Amino acid sequence: MKFFLMLFSALACALSQAPAGIAAEKAAEPEGTYLYARHDGQDLFLDLYHSPKHSPEKPTLIYIFGGGFKDGARDRQAHRVWFNDMLELGYNVVSIDYRLGLKDASDAGVNKKFIRQLENAIDLAVEDLFSATLFLIENSDELNIDADNLVLAGASAGAITALQAEWYISNSSPKASILPRGFNYSGVMAFSGAVFSRKGKVRFGTNMCPTALFHGTADTMVPYDKISFLRLHFDGSNQLAKQLVKDGKAFRIYRYTGNGHEISVAMPHIMDQILPFLEEDVIKKAGSSVDATVDNPDIPVPDWAMDDYKSLY
Repeated sequence: MKFFLMLFSALACALSQAPAGIAAEKAAEPEGTYLYARHDGQDLFLDLYHSPKHSPEKPTLIYIFGGGFKDGARDRQAHRVWFNDMLELGYNVVSIDYRLGLKDASDAGVNKKFIRQLENAIDLAVEDLFSATLFLIENSDELNIDADNLVLAGASAGAITALQAEWYISNSSPKASILPRGFNYSGVMAFSGAVFSRKGKVRFGTNMCPTALFHGTADTMVPYDKISFLRLHFDGSNQLAKQLVKDGKAFRIYRYTGNGHEISVAMPHIMDQILPFLEEDVIKKAGSSVDATVDNPDIPVPDWAMDDYKSLY
């Protein structure tokens, strides 16, 4: 339980950094920046990147950055290196702001107040994601994007946000009521993500969209398996996969053997897993079920990626 409370502060340290050598690579530049909402007195923006090679069947990716709900930014160079890769392959990209609900929080130990702060931070991020999605839907013609073909791509805290959002949508939660009736994303890619639940194990509803989970098996920041206390659950990729199999859902999980939290920022190095999901399950709607263990020694491992939370306090 103590680990459950501490891991988000650890994420703030970790996701504020980038893999070694990334600064030398080409980073994409947005074509436009748009104010999509104002919440709690804070202006929230999104950056739009159009691919010159875009074709109608390819989705627009909505990227949600990581940082433990305390840190991070939509326009960091580390993200934009991967955006450039995706633009070259014909995918448009949108990168969004969201409120950082734990920005001013401190580790309060094992108490109900911090749990509420944590839950609130996740829901603030999801609320902002839904507002950004609605902005894209309502302005799709002017922005020249297909609002019926949007894929979430979240890193760490962003992956938590993406999975939490899809959990709400697939279960028809009132938290998703801002979106048009019947709307769902064309897919979700979660790089080191999990879902927070007060209702026990996480179960996705009948209309779950194509989902791909990417997670290091030795992740010590966002749990690869789960952290639970009575009905309070924080279910990571392995636990989500177990439940999805029981529920007969089609999904993909890529288990990076021995890797830690670096998978949350490894997108340029794991394109061999990302592209089949987009090409087969999103574009061709194949409904694949894939459970793969990946051993990739070429994935960079930053100093922070294998830290145990104890070393950070």
